[in-house]
Amino acid sequence: MEEQQISKKQPKACPSTYKTFSLSLQALVILAKHSSLCPSSDIAQDIQSEATLLRRILSVLSRENIIETREGREGGYRLSKRPEEITLAEVYAALHIDEARCVSMTEATGENPFGLKMKAVMYDITSEIDQSILNVLEKYTIQDLVNRTCELD
Repeated sequence: MEEQQISKKQPKACPSTYKTFSLSLQALVILAKHSSLCPSSDIAQDIQSEATLLRRILSVLSRENIIETREGREGGYRLSKRPEEITLAEVYAALHIDEARCVSMTEATGENPFGLKMKAVMYDITSEIDQSILNVLEKYTIQDLVNRTCELD
């Protein structure tokens, strides 16, 4: 019974998916456009996302020092540094999306000799994929996304 109560108190982890990555980028663009603190409910409304999921994402970004948070009635979120200093690679890495993909690909392999060989091969390939993704994402910042969304207005 005591173990069950402890697990209920722990917040659910933020899922490491491309949807999470997209929502985080959208939230960061919104924060970049605000000069003051922005409540999570406003961000969730702007990106039409579930507020609970968004708060989990924002919690991860806060732990990774990408955003700052202030609790309370007058609280909210803001970027911890200028938008041109936050690369998309930094956000991607903070969400551990690369690990989720690698794990899901290697989970399909068995623990037999062939499966273990395939696991090693899959790990090498996913590592190469991740490095390629990071190389592209390193070229772009939150400010780049802000600029591009403004061009579409």
